[in-house]
Amino acid sequence: MRVRGQAPGGLFGASGGAAALLGVLLLAGAADRAAAQPAAVPGNRESVAIAAGPASAAQPAPPPGLTYADLADLADGTPVVLRAKPRGATRVEAERAPGLRPGHARLYIEARTVALIAGPDQAGDSLRYLIDVPLDAKGKLPKRAKGDVVLFARTNPARPGELQLVAPDGEVAWSAELETRLKGVLAALLAPDAPPRIGGVREAIHVSGTLAGEGETQLFLATADGEPASISVVRRPGASPRWSVSFSEVLDARGEPPAPETLEWYRLACFLPPRLPAQAHVSASAADRTQAEADYRLVLAALGPCPRSRG
Repeated sequence: MRVRGQAPGGLFGASGGAAALLGVLLLAGAADRAAAQPAAVPGNRESVAIAAGPASAAQPAPPPGLTYADLADLADGTPVVLRAKPRGATRVEAERAPGLRPGHARLYIEARTVALIAGPDQAGDSLRYLIDVPLDAKGKLPKRAKGDVVLFARTNPARPGELQLVAPDGEVAWSAELETRLKGVLAALLAPDAPPRIGGVREAIHVSGTLAGEGETQLFLATADGEPASISVVRRPGASPRWSVSFSEVLDARGEPPAPETLEWYRLACFLPPRLPAQAHVSASAADRTQAEADYRLVLAALGPCPRSRG
């Protein structure tokens, strides 16, 4: 699976704790706070009560409804996405779980691969990973139903089967509907002409026409990989303004805005700044700069909000 901007390294930090049984299976959120985790010794871990019986593991509650942006956030740049069946969960002692948030417990999950959705086949059939789960009002692990999960993770080629989730909520309850939506997102991310990540607006220029109400605004976007991206807003007397986006060197003022819940829409709606940066203006006059700002607001309004449901 192609990874844009993936940082080097894998599951493990620089310390020597990787030789222990659980290795240094860091959660993405804990990686910034600790270089490595001490090993959790099997005999010192507390077993987790599993509602569905001994053959199934604690299952995350179904998300309230992951949006297109949620799925794209999780999938973009993630090396491995797979469907797995948890088979056992063991609670890790709090003192062996650096970076654990209050009101949460860290679980060591053992699972098996059901299907690889995207990425190289490096995870193996037997899987192991850590995840932090919220405790209930009584400070206990809630009993949750069995079922498959989707994992967004990194692998370590030196330790097949050990995964590091790319986010604290990188384990999601599986459903056929979720997998169908996810595959659509992944197909767009992996397409040869996939639009690049947007980092902001680099330049904004408005050129007035010879007629009253005529003009064009061009917004040149900053991208993570330096690939071209731009937005054009064209105004003609007696007609509604038209805008389009281009992810190539060619500026096509006759193009169409991106459809909602597409990767092109996601790149713009979810990452364009709420206001046009003052330093981006290159228009000659104050009137042209004012018009560029108005056209930028028009684009944002047409794109609409970028709904996300993840915490």
